Amino acid sequence: PVLFLDTFHHFPQTLAYRDELTDRWKLKLTNLRAAEPSIGLWQRERTQACCARHKVEPLFSALEQYDTWFTALRRDQSASRANLQENEPFRLPSGKAIRRVAPIAGWTARDVWRYAKANDIPLLPLYDLGYTSIGCEPCTTLPLDPGNPRSGRWQGEKLECGIHIEAK
Repeated sequence: PVLFLDTFHHFPQTLAYRDELTDRWKLKLTNLRAAEPSIGLWQRERTQACCARHKVEPLFSALEQYDTWFTALRRDQSASRANLQENEPFRLPSGKAIRRVAPIAGWTARDVWRYAKANDIPLLPLYDLGYTSIGCEPCTTLPLDPGNPRSGRWQGEKLECGIHIEAK
């Protein structure tokens, strides 16, 4: 199954892209949603609360039924991901240990674009508009620092939403 975090805050292009790939590749898509969604929580509280409710909690809850999680994280995306291993244990907040597999951990953005082109994989159209890291619409801008592809996320408030941070 392919797990998709429906945060209620996605760009329309992201949802159309999800649907296109699901149809094209006949994916077994599971849309994950917060038990109690709160549209605009990022405005009323902080982005941390919004990400926790709409991303972290639904994903970690869903991962409880699996022993392996495949992700497209790459080391070149940020300093916080620089030591990412392709296959490593990951502890969920419940204490359950699963495997997190990042098969393209060592790839660069250029490697991704080359692979996509060589294998006729469509790209999310937002990249053509200059976005380099795409999340929820209210918390994603064009990069503020051209040397940092994730600098357009959360207005510089944080580096990660929390789904890639292991429970201690």
